[in-house]
Amino acid sequence: MVSFSRRSHMLLASSAALFLASCGADDVASPGAGSIPITINQPAPTPTPTGTATPTPLTAAQFALSTAVNGVSITADEQVALANAGQNNNLQGFGATLNGVYPVSGTSLATASNPQTVLGNTGFIQNTSFVGALSGPNDNAFSGWTCNSSSATFLNSSACTAVPSIGTGTPAASCPSGLTDDGLNTSNGASNPATFRYCRLPQVITADLTLAKVPGLVYRFRGLTEVGVDGGAAATLTIQPGVVLAADSTETSNDVVLVNRGSKINAVGTADAPIIFTAQQNLASNGVSDSSQGLWGGVILLGKAPTAVCATGTGPNTADGTSAGAAAPCQQQIEGVSGRLYGGTDAADSSGTMQYVQIRYTGIAISEGNELQGLTLGGTGSGTTIDHVQSHNSADDGIEIFGGATNLKYFVVTGADDDGFDVDNGWRGFMQFIIAAQKAGGSTADSFATEIDSNNAEDLLPRTYGRYANFTFIQTNSAPAAIRLRGGADFAFVNGIVKTQSGAACLNLIAGAGAGDTRTTIRPANSALQDVGPPTFNSIYFQCQGR
Repeated sequence: MVSFSRRSHMLLASSAALFLASCGADDVASPGAGSIPITINQPAPTPTPTGTATPTPLTAAQFALSTAVNGVSITADEQVALANAGQNNNLQGFGATLNGVYPVSGTSLATASNPQTVLGNTGFIQNTSFVGALSGPNDNAFSGWTCNSSSATFLNSSACTAVPSIGTGTPAASCPSGLTDDGLNTSNGASNPATFRYCRLPQVITADLTLAKVPGLVYRFRGLTEVGVDGGAAATLTIQPGVVLAADSTETSNDVVLVNRGSKINAVGTADAPIIFTAQQNLASNGVSDSSQGLWGGVILLGKAPTAVCATGTGPNTADGTSAGAAAPCQQQIEGVSGRLYGGTDAADSSGTMQYVQIRYTGIAISEGNELQGLTLGGTGSGTTIDHVQSHNSADDGIEIFGGATNLKYFVVTGADDDGFDVDNGWRGFMQFIIAAQKAGGSTADSFATEIDSNNAEDLLPRTYGRYANFTFIQTNSAPAAIRLRGGADFAFVNGIVKTQSGAACLNLIAGAGAGDTRTTIRPANSALQDVGPPTFNSIYFQCQGR
């Protein structure tokens, strides 16, 4: 049945047709001369999507920095050619690919290589299917045992400026045997009564000592605190999960914890209860800020593994690290402390274990080229275990390694004033799952995510030889480049992410001797010189110049 409404419409349409016909317009669809014009307004066309604009490709000089040493240089074009010689590298990365140190998605930024195959190591190196230290935005490998700052934040971690967990809020009744009772914490004033007791470590620990987690107790150290005596009494310092150790800020000496050759540290925390080395200022609310650094000297481990730079009267060393034919095995004095030596002939030497440890607010420059870092390794051997360690806000390097053969895994450097990872003096080892997130401002003008060299002594033995896998380097300051490799060191890089801000290159390869094809750092392999050839790059995502 047709409704009244629809019938009305039909009658109106018929009347309109008769009206037009009476005017001589019997063909409405094709009006002729004198007809009524009909205008049809077409909708605006939908713009064709253009996608994300691709920036102008970087030039060689933007990607790589060329530096002359002793009149020798490696051009930017040559450095680009070395990077392009590897597989699966992207030298033109750009855009919103990272959220801090985390990839914004679970899709690898470059096709990953098998680092076991590339580096020839199946014992220490793990196979991975992603580049960088983190697989995606939900990777929890660095969660909890790290602390957060403006340099980098991690899942489920607390602020580095926060007072570490000390216990129940009631001071411990007394100190363990052998430690000095330094009294109660009174730094917060009368309105905020003491909540813990300071127990000071001996100046020299000559017998095994265990620092237990005791609620309401902080272990304090003052000046140079040594574990064992080089050539004398050996000792092991054991530190339980959750222990807090603080440098004494009530006096002016450089506070350092140093483990001598022949002795050990066993600082083994957990992901939920990391061991924290920090400054006393960090134990009061608002006692430190995001920019605090250089409040104490740091941790130093010294071992008996080979080193390439020898003190007068020792060495020279040989490729096998035995100093064969020398009057005395090669050894050297460590930076920052007088008369403390590292080096020897035992590549497998052990200085103990550090796992799930934070080292906060360290670094002191004694003099030019003589500094204290967050963590310093001098001649520590492959028997030393270092993993799940964070060095935060060092006034110098996050970690510096002088010789030896210690491997690192899950090591993060945040807010270092100088280099993140500094290796030299014949270190020979592997690192995997490492992060360097430089501080946003105020750092030195010569700081790098990693600086690799041999002190401009190109052919000392053992030759510096390193392998980095699954690394994330975020160069947020205005340093010249993220990676500096010089001094003839042999290196391979695989499954990495390198990001720099505007004005900073990604790569800086330097040779200090030779000419043409014989330039150190990039010359062909030569077994007589323990040289395996130019550096190699595989599966590296480079995002340079703030793109």
